[in-house]
Parts: sequence; structure tokens; C-alpha cells
Amino acid sequence: MKIKESGRFDLVSLGEVMLRLDPGNTRVRTSRSFNVWEGGGEYNVARGLRKCFGKKTSILTALADNEVGRLIEDLILQGGVNTDHLIWREYDGVGRSVRNGLNFTERGFGVRGAVGVSDRGRTAVSQLTSKDFDWEEIFEKEGSRWLHTGGIFAALSESTAEVALEAVRSARKSGAKVSYDLNYRPSLWKSIGGREKAQEVNQKLAAEVDVLIGNEEDFEASLGIELEGSNQSYQGLNLDSYKKMVERAVQIYPNLELIAVTLREVKSASRNDWSAIAWSKESGLLAGRKYEDLEIFDRVGGGDSFASGLIYGLLEGLTLEKSLSIGLAHGALAMTTPGDTSMATLAEVLKLAEGGSARVQR
Repeated sequence: MKIKESGRFDLVSLGEVMLRLDPGNTRVRTSRSFNVWEGGGEYNVARGLRKCFGKKTSILTALADNEVGRLIEDLILQGGVNTDHLIWREYDGVGRSVRNGLNFTERGFGVRGAVGVSDRGRTAVSQLTSKDFDWEEIFEKEGSRWLHTGGIFAALSESTAEVALEAVRSARKSGAKVSYDLNYRPSLWKSIGGREKAQEVNQKLAAEVDVLIGNEEDFEASLGIELEGSNQSYQGLNLDSYKKMVERAVQIYPNLELIAVTLREVKSASRNDWSAIAWSKESGLLAGRKYEDLEIFDRVGGGDSFASGLIYGLLEGLTLEKSLSIGLAHGALAMTTPGDTSMATLAEVLKLAEGGSARVQR
């Protein structure tokens, strides 16, 4: 891919940042204390690129100006992500008109799957409009090499879908590459039209971006592109099935330069098989390393960490094969620690990507 060489930021993400309340090793319904983290599908990519890979990143978002909002801001700053384009909304005292999103998430273990309960109605970010951002300032004057957004942000409201489209068009006009993570969440679309509405929104956005990321379920639910034999585990599928799915996507969306599909077989909440495939016009379809029986501590954010590792490789001018291996390694490591975001170091990611083991380091 031909990527801009410079800009104030290597990547700008557009999306919601929520406060995650984590009950640790117990359950939300029985917990008496919670750890807190910041997290959000689009934000996690910017944070991973900054904290693990040392890239300059910024977040385009909005928060209600109260103590919870300031806590989220403090967590963002700890992650090193720039907040110059964080919009503050006046808080009314009780959250009737605007509030900050909360996400209660338990990790799951063995036969008990992870559970997430979002409390995000009337959040500041869901009320954003295109007029809230100066796109020329962000992409033309300051400059960013890459924009990342996704299906979670686009699902928050009618206006956020419009904001995403405007951001994508402005970024591409400036010469920046744009990635979009389909990230289908049934709970977000349930009350506003379900899959039909999700496909209407995501199909419009997919026609405008350069890089499309998701799993096979995302492609089916968000775009209506089915994987033949999708009722089987990915290990039982021939790569030809994925090749056909990708070819179908490219036929519908000739604008796409790269497609990445994460593959996960859930054997239990604490043991997954983890892999991915990627396609570009130059390389064709590539299959990444399979991490079989990967032990999971907290699976939330694994796909976002995959995306940040993949994008890091592309920003560095590495081959798609190498970028894919870095993305997979980063995603695998992120799932060994708590929270939505990665605690891995670049050295750890590169070691694992090159086939390293978990042998103790002294």
C-alpha cells in the first residue's frame, strides 16, 4: 500500500471511549468491587499503536464533563493517546440529556462465556454531528497518515453513521488510508432495525474505505456476504471458502485494497484457536499462523489489538505477510492480560511473531 510518509499523527481513531467496570475473577451480578479500564473498539486500536508500537495517535470522540468523563480522560492520557480533538459536553447533573458510557464486562472461564452489559444510551459521542469536527484542520492542516473507525461507532445513532462517512471521505481526500472494522454487535442494532439496518449503514461505509477488517460473522451480518460452510469451525474449512468470500467482497467493493479476517474457534471461554487471513491485490490470499489452544485470560479487545498490529506493519512498510504475523501476535498477547487494551511490549510482539515461546525471560 502507498501510505503517506508524514503527518502530525500516524493514526487518528473515530469512536466512543467507555469506562469498563471489571469484576475480576467473579461475576458482575455478584461483585462488590470493580477495576476500571477505558475501552472502545475504535479507540483500542489507537491506544495499542501508541502504547505498544510507539506511533503518534489521537482520538476523535466526546465525553460528558463530569467526574466519570474526567476519569476516562485520565485513562486515555495514561495510554498516551492525544486528546486535542476530545469534545466536552456540559453535564446536566443527572444525565437526562448527555452522559458517559459504561461497560460492565466479566471475562468468563471454561464453559462460562464472557458477558458484557453496556449502559450507553444518550452518551455524548452518540450525539456527535459532522459539524463538531473541523475535518480540514484534522486531515489537511495537521495531517494523519491513517484513519480508523468502525461499525460500533456507526451503530450508535443516525448521526454517528453520517459522521463516520464524512470522516472517511475527508481522510481519503487528504491522502490518508482508511480502515474500517465491521465489529457487528447485535445489541447495538437490536432496537434500530437489526441486521437489515446494519447492512444498510455498513454497506455504504464499506464502499468508501481502503481496508476492511472483521470476522466471517461480521461479513455476513454487516455486509450480507456469507462464508460457505460457515456452520463449521474454521479449521474444517478450505481456504477456498474464504477466497470466495473475499473475492465476493472485492467484486462488490472494488475500492478495497486490503481485507483482513480474524478466525477464532471457541473451545471454551479460556481456550481458543486463534488465527487470521489477509488479502491484498498484490499478494492475494494469505493465511496467518494458527495459535492452537491459546489460553485466554480476557478475550475482549483481542481483535482490536490484531488490527493495531496489522496497521503498524503497514505503516512501517512491511509485507502483508509480516504485518499479519505481528497483528496475530499482538492480539494473542492482549488476550493474556485484563482490560480492553494491550499491555504487551514491541519486543514481546516481535518475538512471538517470529515464533518465540513463553519461556521465562531473566
